[in-house]
Amino acid sequence: MKILAVSDVESKYFFEYYTPGKLRDFDLIIACGDLRVPYLEFLVTMARCPLLYVHGNHDDRFPREPEGCVCIDDCLYEYQGLRILGLGGSYRYGKGRYMYTERQMRRRIHRLGFKLWRKKGFDVLVTHAPARGINDFDTIPHRGFECFAELLDRYRPRLFLHGHIHRNYGADIPRVTRRGDTEIVNAYEYTIVEL
Repeated sequence: MKILAVSDVESKYFFEYYTPGKLRDFDLIIACGDLRVPYLEFLVTMARCPLLYVHGNHDDRFPREPEGCVCIDDCLYEYQGLRILGLGGSYRYGKGRYMYTERQMRRRIHRLGFKLWRKKGFDVLVTHAPARGINDFDTIPHRGFECFAELLDRYRPRLFLHGHIHRNYGADIPRVTRRGDTEIVNAYEYTIVEL
């Protein structure tokens, strides 16, 4: 399965400089938050494959949800046998709708407990914020969630896609890292993943 993962910044390659057929080879598009509604709608229209998304910390400024796209926030979504867990938002540093404390994020995960048990875990974790200690910063706005790291250790998914940490924040920000069996991908702007 060929996945286009996008987050935080619109890719000119897939939007402003789009040419017909550029998105045809993707089986799935996953958006990790903080992208404008028209951009997501354009991608799902041109790609002709599903676009799944979670909310980013800035998504409360948009007036509506993107048409033709599937919000997987607080869901265990299944697509062609792939179990995808969505948990959008960032660490709380203000009053945004999609900002959470560690305790609030743990509650969201707890509410999904039965579904996770019934489906025997998940294959892909999709979030906006990173996990604590993996690609995050010590500053509160860019801090990751400890409970995400715990999810990775407990369920050992194949893939963890996140955004929020812009690669232009510094020269040493990795695109891909690993934790055990899990490939961790910072989807900033866009990246292509094959499963």
